[in-house]
Amino acid sequence: MGSILAAHLARAGHSVTLLARGARAAQIESEGICITGLSEFSQRVTVARDPTALRGEVLIVALKGADVRTVLRSIPSQQIHIALSIQNGLEKNEVLRGLFGADRTLGALANTSGEMLADGRVAFTRNASLYVGELDGAASDRAAQLAGLIDAAGVRTQTSTQVHSLEWSKFTAWAGMMVLSVATRVETWKYLRDLSAAKLIVQLAKELSRIAAGLGVDLTDESVLPIATLCASSEADAIELVTRLGQQFEQSAPQHRMSALQDLNSGRALEIEPTLGYAYQQALALGIDVPILGACLTLTRAIDRTQGHER
Repeated sequence: MGSILAAHLARAGHSVTLLARGARAAQIESEGICITGLSEFSQRVTVARDPTALRGEVLIVALKGADVRTVLRSIPSQQIHIALSIQNGLEKNEVLRGLFGADRTLGALANTSGEMLADGRVAFTRNASLYVGELDGAASDRAAQLAGLIDAAGVRTQTSTQVHSLEWSKFTAWAGMMVLSVATRVETWKYLRDLSAAKLIVQLAKELSRIAAGLGVDLTDESVLPIATLCASSEADAIELVTRLGQQFEQSAPQHRMSALQDLNSGRALEIEPTLGYAYQQALALGIDVPILGACLTLTRAIDRTQGHER
């Protein structure tokens, strides 16, 4: 997603610096960012290998990995006027507020998809919407202006005064799909259509909805799963809803794979602690029993460790 946003914004004439490392940085310096799929173009961008060299008014965080906090601490904070993250999970906003201040932090989430191909090209596979908004629910000119320029660049974006609710809704839908993707290692539609997998997604979503309720967050249907409807439905009806979505994915996006599965197949560490781990800690603090979430957290940690990523 970082490459997709950087390439589209640079093509639209904006000044863009992309933080990249190792072979990826060398390839972008040599060839530019090569986008395929929904868009077909190559775009040169400025590459920074050292986060201390980053300069700019807006920081968009799309970085994964255990060293995210270290990287963000290295960025000259006085240079950043607006910071937002399209990472998965909910801890991200706390991290940004702690480093850049609440007054410079926007909420954001990406209901879009992409995949890094083996040759370094980036497949832009789904362009539903990126949401940007103030975390306190206020309307703001800065959120509207930023959303407008990203949207005009070709990545569909809109503002929302309910961005925190949307972030929770996305996470509640994402969590079960992430767990099933790294456990089954198959395309998304295959486990969505499986009754046992769909049951796990539903049970986990209902647990997460209780955490959200405990924090005073209302879930919505504006997510990859209609999560508010799913959590309010009986288990049987919710399972049927998930399997129907699997049928839709089979028809519209048969090659779609969760980014967690892409990470696993590429030997990268899974983003467990800022996502499932963070939600589990929230449940403990609220005194909410979450056995399914606990089991999923244990499983994904084990999968990650057996791939050589010690915690």
